[in-house]
Amino acid sequence: MTTTSPVSSSTAGATSAQPPAARSSRTVAFLAFATMFVIGTDTFLVAPLLPTLTDAFDVSPDISGWMVSAYALGYAVFALIAGPISDGRDRRRVLLTGLTGFIVMTALCGFAQGFWTMILFRFLAGVSAAFVSPQIWASIPVLVKPQEIVRTMGFATAGLSIAQFAGIPLGSWLAAGSWHLPFWAIGGLSVALWLLLARLFPSVPGRPGAGSGAKAILGTYKTVLGAGRLRWYLLGYLVFQTGNFEAISFLGSWFTKDFGLNVSSVGTAMMAVGAGNVIGSLFGSRLIARLGLYRSLLTGVLTMGVLYCLVPLAPNLGVALTLLALVMMVGGCVFPVFMSILQSQTETARGTVSSLSNSAMYVGTTVGGAVGGVLLGNVTGFWGVAGFTVAAYLLSLAVYAAAGAFRKREAGA
Repeated sequence: MTTTSPVSSSTAGATSAQPPAARSSRTVAFLAFATMFVIGTDTFLVAPLLPTLTDAFDVSPDISGWMVSAYALGYAVFALIAGPISDGRDRRRVLLTGLTGFIVMTALCGFAQGFWTMILFRFLAGVSAAFVSPQIWASIPVLVKPQEIVRTMGFATAGLSIAQFAGIPLGSWLAAGSWHLPFWAIGGLSVALWLLLARLFPSVPGRPGAGSGAKAILGTYKTVLGAGRLRWYLLGYLVFQTGNFEAISFLGSWFTKDFGLNVSSVGTAMMAVGAGNVIGSLFGSRLIARLGLYRSLLTGVLTMGVLYCLVPLAPNLGVALTLLALVMMVGGCVFPVFMSILQSQTETARGTVSSLSNSAMYVGTTVGGAVGGVLLGNVTGFWGVAGFTVAAYLLSLAVYAAAGAFRKREAGA
């Protein structure tokens, strides 16, 4: 089990790849935060608008959820293509091109005249986003000093965390005047982000000689998934996120079921829980540096599991929110650790690894959502949901352990 700093175990060779135009770690951290916040906010924007959009487009509630799923589907499918393609190109150019498509498609959502038009624009917005987010994760190990990698990834995680827990109330607030406004607001915010990135984000050259055809893409995946530990680490990450989002997806339903919260109160409660995630993302890097990546992963996931065992025992909402905020705070520390470990397994296909990890997260969200609904409806309280999450956490650690993640390592290994 490693006790070295994250740098030695996660970024061998990163400094040698650092381009001359690299910005300061603070600038990169800010750009990573802003990008993940904008992309993440759009991801969670539609959920509170579903009742309004269902009425506006005169469709059945049974199929209205596809306005959310279309974005996730576009992202998950095209992320698998975007990763290998971006590994052979300047990541700055891919980032700005993807963001341009994202701006156009998100703004067009505000002009949608019908259900299927909205589905198309949401799908294409997801496709565009699939070319944006992976460039951030893949560029961080190249643009900042090794000792700053986990901290910078923490800022990117914080942007995603704030978006995740603020997207629903933000969408509701903006939609008070018109359902069109949230899409135009995110489109306008994305334009400002594009201008910032165009001015401040440096060139990150791709791998020389990398192709973009089907044969080259398949070859990249064969190489990446053929790496002994990486394929197991991705599997362990998928299992972790399945349990993670199985619980997160049904916190609001549990609050309503057991504590009688209405929709607005659920939004407030979720923001309180999300504050823990933001704190962990922003301030966990020092602790991670002391423990090392792999010990941080083991300790963090076990701590989250213990806390989830206590959540169903909460006698009131205040205790439940406190425990969940602690879970999310530890989770905010753990997420950049996962990303750092995954990125450390390759120096030539970081975009592909980022895309695979993002797709794993979306698959985990889908599976967790399907399982969580059944468990919440058929098992008393939060026991079923929490039990599944804890089991997924333990299985994830078992996969990492079987791959040799927690064996004692020499410094720099």
